[in-house]
Amino acid sequence: MKHSFAMLAVLALCVGGVALFVLRSEKPLAPPPPEPARPAARLLAVGPRQTSNQTSEPLAVYGEGLEQGMRLALGPPVSRELPLRVVDARHAYTRLPADVALPPEQPQVSVTARLVAAQAGSATEGEARLDVVNDTAFPDLFALALAPDGGTAFIASPPTDTVFALEVASGKVTALATADGPSAITTYQDAGGRPWLAVAHRFSPELRLYALDAPGSAPRVLPAPAGAMGLAVDRRGEVAFIAEQVRDTVRAVSLGDGKERWSAAVDPNPQALAPWKELIAVGSLQTGQVELLRQSNGGRVATLVPGPGVPIVGGGTERFSRQVMSGKAPRGLVASERLGRLFMSSLGPNVGPNAERMEVSANGGVAVLDPARGEVVRHRGFGAGVTEGVALDEAAGLLYAADIGLGQVRVLDARRLVESEAGARKALLQELPMPLPEKTPRARPEEDYGKEGRAGVELHSGPRALALAPDGRTLYVLNRFTGTVAVVDVSRARAGQARVVRQLPVTEMRTQPKRRLGQVLYYADMGRTAMSCDACHLEGHTGGIFFEKTRPMRIYRSTTVRGSRDTPPYFTPASTHSIAETIETVGSRNRFQNPRLTATEVEALTLFTSLIPTLPNPFLGEDGAPPETLALPDGRTGRSAEGRALFEGKGGCVACHPAPLYTLDQSPETRGRYLEVGTPLALPLRMDQQDLVPGAAPPALVGAWDVWPMLTSATAGYEVKGARLTVGTRFPLRKVLESSGPTHGNAQALTPQEQDDLIAFILTL
Repeated sequence: MKHSFAMLAVLALCVGGVALFVLRSEKPLAPPPPEPARPAARLLAVGPRQTSNQTSEPLAVYGEGLEQGMRLALGPPVSRELPLRVVDARHAYTRLPADVALPPEQPQVSVTARLVAAQAGSATEGEARLDVVNDTAFPDLFALALAPDGGTAFIASPPTDTVFALEVASGKVTALATADGPSAITTYQDAGGRPWLAVAHRFSPELRLYALDAPGSAPRVLPAPAGAMGLAVDRRGEVAFIAEQVRDTVRAVSLGDGKERWSAAVDPNPQALAPWKELIAVGSLQTGQVELLRQSNGGRVATLVPGPGVPIVGGGTERFSRQVMSGKAPRGLVASERLGRLFMSSLGPNVGPNAERMEVSANGGVAVLDPARGEVVRHRGFGAGVTEGVALDEAAGLLYAADIGLGQVRVLDARRLVESEAGARKALLQELPMPLPEKTPRARPEEDYGKEGRAGVELHSGPRALALAPDGRTLYVLNRFTGTVAVVDVSRARAGQARVVRQLPVTEMRTQPKRRLGQVLYYADMGRTAMSCDACHLEGHTGGIFFEKTRPMRIYRSTTVRGSRDTPPYFTPASTHSIAETIETVGSRNRFQNPRLTATEVEALTLFTSLIPTLPNPFLGEDGAPPETLALPDGRTGRSAEGRALFEGKGGCVACHPAPLYTLDQSPETRGRYLEVGTPLALPLRMDQQDLVPGAAPPALVGAWDVWPMLTSATAGYEVKGARLTVGTRFPLRKVLESSGPTHGNAQALTPQEQDDLIAFILTL
């Protein structure tokens, strides 16, 4: 009998009592239709758009269709393919290695970035620009220390990973190889009298100890925190105190076994350190405060900050003592046990709103602090320049102060500074210009200097740090811009007759001449107004707050210059629309138009300023990607991947902070929008003397991990208590979320854990 399905054969199989029927066609099956072509992976952006070759720099890659195995190809002269850590189809991460060598004479190179597919034959699209700043060919003499016997000066250059050993008798220079970014150095003698050089680093988590009685021997290497910017050793040579700017702590590390004895949280960006008796003083570059910690356990004893009524002796702010609202960054600290005081160099007490609408409150000088009573006694202002490094001769009662803005060293009577206001007024004994080496380039014609109240040509020298010989008869001055150490005979300094007897070259500084000239101008106080770019944007970063800006007059947060090249316009409301326009406007105003910047000065200063990139984010992993979880500064824990999803979704952040720089100002199509998002408009201090303008530009969030305070009003960080400002929180990101109104994204709808996750993500940008 024929089956009704004549074209099919039926096969019945029984497996475990179950019949399986397989129908077999007598005709061949048609080939399956071809799979649709996969869309090409597309590169949209690389962030940040500008980076440096001085260390391993993390990069974020944004695109479509990203997949594991892809690489980021960088064009010449970098010519590298970097492996990508792909976390999803739109986000990937990598690192630019630290060994990228560029032509020394080029300050920056611009390279093209493209995707390389994981599999041969797969298509990729799109390209992005990445600018690499050539910092490894731009030495920067940042720190100075003198061997205990006075025979050798040590000079740290962080971008070139070098500490130079300069024999002061012969002038011979030897370069010591260090770890990544030597940023803080000191010398000491251990309990057995053996001399050592200690070197801490900005990017390497190690402390290197060089035995000075065994030249050429390998250093001892101890674990230490990265981000180090301050270093001191106790009088017994047993413990190193390290101020670091990643977690904002001071750490005590045993020089014997390398173990950490204690860690103390301090105000943001600690740097200057000074041991005093059984205490250690630490200065915050952001809050302008000095904290006193116990050397034994890190316990806080007192916080010293100028307030209303602090005496100001000399300079343009003298009559505004009652309007002092806080302090400015401690740039140098030195302790005198004999006089029972600390001496602090800074731009003076921070004057706030006042009826006279006096806005320029910089008054470089030296303050006297009483650690026993926990107070700022007085500030001796010079009315000009920017005072940085200080050195003390205890026996002679003399204080030396380096002025990087004017290019000179001041000699002061330390006893008079301490005894009274009348004594402080008479304490200045001498102002000693630092001579320039032959053929040092000038920013202007020679005849423009030293007249009509202007600084002299010595402003091109850049004295930053000081070291006094053990016998007190010789002072060594590190000149940051000319690459020299000046040898100063101070045997007759009390009579005002200190003199420069030699200039010892350390390293060549003219490889990138226009950029070097721009560096000089960034720090210079040509008009002797106590104003410079660095006065408000210390080392290219923030400088706390100030009551300024003429129109409108209010208390502002001093913004960072890092990475700002790509985020115009500037100021609130917007008044300049490029770095060059800002330099021309603000640079001349800093000098009070005496004289106006020339086109050459504008060009050089613009180049230097535009080459200040954001720092590498220390919270990212070895592959450049955010960690799965991150410990937050207030002890909580956040998940960065969940935070990224919230940032781009429920949190509503991406509307105002899009990648790769996380601000609308990164693109010509969206920049210049001033938004009202419900955050506080101003610090409530003498509100009748502040001009409030609602709205602000959404700031770039790249580098937000190192910004304090936050918000244009600085209310995420500072609080007002009576007539002065106090530090309300050291963790401004938390405060931003807590103070956000209903129009600041969707922050109010986030749960506590979601807030932690969002903060963790922002800390990794």
